Amino acid sequence: MSCRSVLAAVSVVVACLVVAGSPAAAQSLEIEPASPTLQVGQSQQLEAFYVNADGERTRDNTVVFYARSDAAPTSRSGEVTAEAPGTHEIIALRPGTGSQDRIVQRVSVTVAQAPVGEVAFAEAPVQIYAGTQVPLVAEARTADGQVRDDVAVQMESSNPEVATVDRLHRIDAEAPGRVTITARVEGHEATTTVDVRENPVASLALSGGADSARTGDVLNFAATARTEAGTAVGDAPIQYAVRTDHTEPIAPGATAEIGSDGRFVAEDAGQYTVVATSGAHTATHTVTVTPRDLNGSIEVLDHARVANVHTSDLWVWEAPDGRDYAITGTWGGDGEAYFWDVTDPSDITPVDTITVDARTVNDVKVSEDGRTCIISREGASDRKNGMVILDCSDPTDVSIVTEYTNRLTGGVHNLFINEDHVYALSNGRRYEIINIEDRANPTRVTDFELETPGHSIHDVWVKNGIAYSSNWDDGVVMVDVGNGVKGGSPSNPVEIGRYAYPSGWNHAAFPYRDDQTGKHWVIAGDEAFPNGLNTENEPTIPAGWLHFVDFTDPQNPSEEARYRVPEAGSHNYWVEGDTLYVAYYNAGLRVVDLSGDLKGNLYEQGREIAHFRPYDPQGRIPNAAMTWGPQPYKGHIFFSDWNSGLWAVELTSEE
Repeated sequence: MSCRSVLAAVSVVVACLVVAGSPAAAQSLEIEPASPTLQVGQSQQLEAFYVNADGERTRDNTVVFYARSDAAPTSRSGEVTAEAPGTHEIIALRPGTGSQDRIVQRVSVTVAQAPVGEVAFAEAPVQIYAGTQVPLVAEARTADGQVRDDVAVQMESSNPEVATVDRLHRIDAEAPGRVTITARVEGHEATTTVDVRENPVASLALSGGADSARTGDVLNFAATARTEAGTAVGDAPIQYAVRTDHTEPIAPGATAEIGSDGRFVAEDAGQYTVVATSGAHTATHTVTVTPRDLNGSIEVLDHARVANVHTSDLWVWEAPDGRDYAITGTWGGDGEAYFWDVTDPSDITPVDTITVDARTVNDVKVSEDGRTCIISREGASDRKNGMVILDCSDPTDVSIVTEYTNRLTGGVHNLFINEDHVYALSNGRRYEIINIEDRANPTRVTDFELETPGHSIHDVWVKNGIAYSSNWDDGVVMVDVGNGVKGGSPSNPVEIGRYAYPSGWNHAAFPYRDDQTGKHWVIAGDEAFPNGLNTENEPTIPAGWLHFVDFTDPQNPSEEARYRVPEAGSHNYWVEGDTLYVAYYNAGLRVVDLSGDLKGNLYEQGREIAHFRPYDPQGRIPNAAMTWGPQPYKGHIFFSDWNSGLWAVELTSEE
């Protein structure tokens, strides 16, 4: 769990705790001025003040400042220079000490807009067909080319009998001829000439799709415009829409959608008519949508309660002795990792415990051969932190092989092991790549770190030679560490592509390929605590959801779907086949159908197969589900819960 995600929703005083259970919860930073406003070319010195738990306020010269963009470059001492108009973010970081945790705060700097220097058409057709509608885009720009989105551009046509322009800057072609469109703003104007031609379209046909579908099924429609002779008119503008014909007397809401690419999906059962339009021609197709009806249920096989401390992540594997085992970490405790025999999921048995110098063992992973385990450390008494390499060849008698702290003393929140290499996060800034072929003598290979000002990282997952890191505001970043698509290797990591979204809550990423569609998906998961993180007495109500990003073309990723459970927040997850297993914090374990193409809100489409909230009256916080991480394994599902320990369950079907 990370508190970093809280920052994305808060723009004033924020205290971010890195070490669990710290007494410094009331620590904060105050920055003056709190909301600076500048003109382009002006500079402003920011001052930082530390406020301790007793409310005492002192100037703090240890704070380091970072700019989130080049539009407001900032020195490490806090001098901000306005280079471009807009609202820009500055990050103030107070490094942690032996008794005080790291604190991060964001400051918004407003740079006044420069005067409009010109207006220009950014998107305008040369010719269009009579009877059709096409969008126009004109931009107000400053003298140095900055776009002024806050300024309204007015447009008019020289001949309304040929074409008109509406309030949304769409040109309606009325009759053949030539027309000049003029854009005006603050005394500046620009013109573009459009030829309106006779419309050759005589018919419009709609193909693809289907007559029936289930909620959540994505149907692909394609409309084709043709001349009287049957020749396709490839440049004819085509628009799609959906008409809803509900079969129940309920308020429908927006229950279906279709994009400009003709991809249709419905959330509710009913009849939907897809309408394609080109000028005066239309084509329709009606689809009957039935409920998905995924009637699954969760059966509890066993529960290994951990109530004296919070439970963190887990890993399940088959050991060299042929039996199945699990390891779970601990959060805000005494640096323990627990080993369990889970060969019989209905009889989980503790078999060993390893204790290291740490407050939190946040992450645990096991090598492919089942002989080497790595665990992360945060809050070590000697402040060395790093990771610990274990020999888990015999999970009933685990031993420490060595500790590794080189460039990891700031704390390791998450790590991954892949083909004799460990990818370990270093102080939330980068991941170190470490060779453990000789696990008693690990050697550093290199690291990978973003160059974005004020960047941070939360997690890394490696699959098929590609590392997928989760970088909060910078989103998901794909890096070739041995796949070869970019010539990368563990010693030469090369970025492939990235995707970020506005909330900046990117906490985890899980890649998978859908064999049916051939699409390469990356699920980008949120984490946020807008209501705070309760560690002792009361349930926590997090926020966030899963973003489904199509990375088939890594240079042009697109977010196509989401899975969002109301009034709850997502954490870790796993995909096996076409089934998603989500630890959705206070909403418990969720099992979701990912079959076929994806579009829209999967939760509302009824793709959820089953769910289970692990309430435990004797938990660390009683009856407070806070599900951390799931792992499907040999036909069963294992998951850890922050408040109640390790669970083994089974997915069953209801007839």
